[in-house]
Amino acid sequence: MRQFIVFVRKEFYHIFRDKRTLLILFGMPVILIVLFGFAITNEIHHVQIAVLDNARDTYSQQMIHKMTSSGYFTVRQNLRSADEIEPAFHKGDIKLVVVIPDHFGDKFYHQKKAPVQLLADASDPNTATTVINYATVIIAQYQQELTGRIELPLTINTEVRMEYNPSLKSVFLFVPGVMTLILMLVSAMMTSITITREKELGTMEILLVSPLRPVLIIAGKVVPYIVLSFIIACIILVMGFFIFGMPIKGNLLLLLGECGLFGLTALSLGILISSITNSQQTAMMISMMGLLLPTILLSGFVFPVESMPRPLQIISNIIPAKWFIIILKDVMLKGAGLRQIFLPTVILGGMTLFFLVLSVRNFKTRLS
Repeated sequence: MRQFIVFVRKEFYHIFRDKRTLLILFGMPVILIVLFGFAITNEIHHVQIAVLDNARDTYSQQMIHKMTSSGYFTVRQNLRSADEIEPAFHKGDIKLVVVIPDHFGDKFYHQKKAPVQLLADASDPNTATTVINYATVIIAQYQQELTGRIELPLTINTEVRMEYNPSLKSVFLFVPGVMTLILMLVSAMMTSITITREKELGTMEILLVSPLRPVLIIAGKVVPYIVLSFIIACIILVMGFFIFGMPIKGNLLLLLGECGLFGLTALSLGILISSITNSQQTAMMISMMGLLLPTILLSGFVFPVESMPRPLQIISNIIPAKWFIIILKDVMLKGAGLRQIFLPTVILGGMTLFFLVLSVRNFKTRLS
């Protein structure tokens, strides 16, 4: 019995000495609880909307105030004409445009009918449906306040139109998300595991004493994954287009170029992980915890970023997948060009450069 207690105590010492094991044992449950507790919710708050108020009377102002005071909507932009609707959607932040007709109050009381048009960005069908439902309910409540009770024929008719995805196909949401996830999986995880395997088996030292420079050795190991990830991206695009009817309204070469850029970002992350780990198991755990889970939970792939608490929204900005999904949706569904996706492209390029520089510095330190 004493030997068993000593053995158990030894195992405890072994676990507590390994900081990475402690991080997995205690850090992973805490992170998962925080993420699932705060990120997984269908509620949306402070959705940014644009308003085209052609009436500019008391009643239209009251209705907009009713929407913003609910806490669900924030007016990001006041439009002056219908020509500004499309550019507002292209900016990416606007999820809903409220179009109020001329003489809104007069039409409501004298013509017994006041149409209000709601244009939603349906490139994310779940968010668009939720936003439309919120807006419709709030407008119905405002109508009830005006009339005292719901009594026809004094009505505000809401005309709803889903932009970019009129049939609300969920596949238009999942194709960009799955492409992002697979590129991250193939490029980052496989690269980190492959390089770490060489270090774990001791063959990396043999490679490093070869005539090739270390940088070329690393580059030679990741080039196959660059090619594979690009081929996989093309396969997903072809499947999405021919099987699921996913449109590609933008420039195809621009789209492929962005896929190549994200593949490089994921590869640089894989190299960075392999530079700080010595075992395949650790590399896989870091890839799972640090890359795949944030890609699924915090990129806007499954859950709207707008529904998350402010700290998680800020954290989501450092997730490369978030910016790649924005690029994919804009190019494929909205037909955006480089000018519209310039900001997310620059952010992805900056992240790639940062991770590559950090990886090279780490490798040099380890080799020295």
